[in-house]
Amino acid sequence: MTRLAYEKPTILRHNAALANKFGRAPGVRALERIDGVKVLDLVAQFGSPLFVYSEHRLRRAYREAYRAFSQRYPKVQFAWSYKTLYLDAICRIFHQEGAWAEVVSEYEYQMARALGIADAHILFNGPYKPEKDLEVALLGGARVHIDHYEELYAAERIARKAGRKIGVTLRISLDAGIHPRWDRFGFNLENGEALDAARRIHSGGHLTLQGLHCHIGTYIADPSAYGRMAAKLAALALQVRRETGMLVESLDCGGGFASRATLHAQYTPGVDATPPVDDYAEAISRAILEAGFAPSELPTLFLETGRALVDEAGFLLTRVVGNKRLADGTRAVIVDAGVNVLFTSFWYRHDVLPAEDRGGMLEDTVVYGPLCMNIDVVRPSVQLPPLEAGDTLVVRPVGAYNVTQSMQFIRLRPAVILLGEKGEIDVIRRAEELADLKGPEFLPKRLTS
Repeated sequence: MTRLAYEKPTILRHNAALANKFGRAPGVRALERIDGVKVLDLVAQFGSPLFVYSEHRLRRAYREAYRAFSQRYPKVQFAWSYKTLYLDAICRIFHQEGAWAEVVSEYEYQMARALGIADAHILFNGPYKPEKDLEVALLGGARVHIDHYEELYAAERIARKAGRKIGVTLRISLDAGIHPRWDRFGFNLENGEALDAARRIHSGGHLTLQGLHCHIGTYIADPSAYGRMAAKLAALALQVRRETGMLVESLDCGGGFASRATLHAQYTPGVDATPPVDDYAEAISRAILEAGFAPSELPTLFLETGRALVDEAGFLLTRVVGNKRLADGTRAVIVDAGVNVLFTSFWYRHDVLPAEDRGGMLEDTVVYGPLCMNIDVVRPSVQLPPLEAGDTLVVRPVGAYNVTQSMQFIRLRPAVILLGEKGEIDVIRRAEELADLKGPEFLPKRLTS
């Protein structure tokens, strides 16, 4: 009979303390299935780490957002924010639901065109558009958002060369009561630059003002800020109409709606603190409808929502590879997914849940990634049961920005799978190999020996 190895006992002090106004912390429940599919089966088949997206959640989020706005405003068009997640399969789902494309670079523009999106259904945003790509977009009929005067001058040169007037949209920065203000983008409203740019368009004779655009920030949990922004955009559009006769056909209120993720600084969980999409829709729609537009000149409302549509549809599956005690006695676990693929862990307090219920007493735990750097912290503090190497954890919500901002630092990037509404399980991006990282490199002949 083999004798079991001796393990030194560990005594932990547990203090329930008094309940706060929200009650005692809830127990940790295992997340064993995503859309009916067993998490452990996914890891066994596709490996770890692994991004998982739910098609059902994606379509449900889009339909809920569109319902909220279209019930309140008669002319609404969503455009999917490619920078949030530009995998073809995800973009295709939103396009099937009716979304146009909102891009912020020439290669995102090329992605949208490759998916069959017409130029006229592409919003080209961002502070830098190379002139050759700006020309392609303008002459193709895309809705180009002009960010600064140099870009405005370039657009005029392109229109002059083409011998025809071209419609453009001005990006506007304004004070919506949100701080810090995103005033590095667009023409400022309060200092008069926005109106001056509109006057320049009119007097130049080569362009026409098609629309106004504003994006006040990211993860904005105050719907009233959008109401203030929409009211100011509408007032500017009406002023331009009175002064120049140019009809502003569209108002683009950007994105930035909060998801249900919890920020590190939040006291209450995101699921409780995040306003419903109806609140954003009510604030924006009411501001435009009450601005004083003639019924026949009511502008189309564009929205570029990204995070709020995709965040809660994304999960990251990761395996425990080690346990340890830190110098102060805090328990820590190491997992095989780090901040190289989970960039949002720097500002989100993600849910970290076991994939199976093994019982055991909960303990405050630091979850570290596998990278050889001290800032590789997936979660600085979370209550978890005892875990062993090989156990699987589920991190959520991780759908927004993590795939597009991931990098091959120390570890290659993992596979991404999509769970279909009829039980399909599809790989929509395979796990990377060394050749994917080294492919663009060249080794000079003088260094080969």
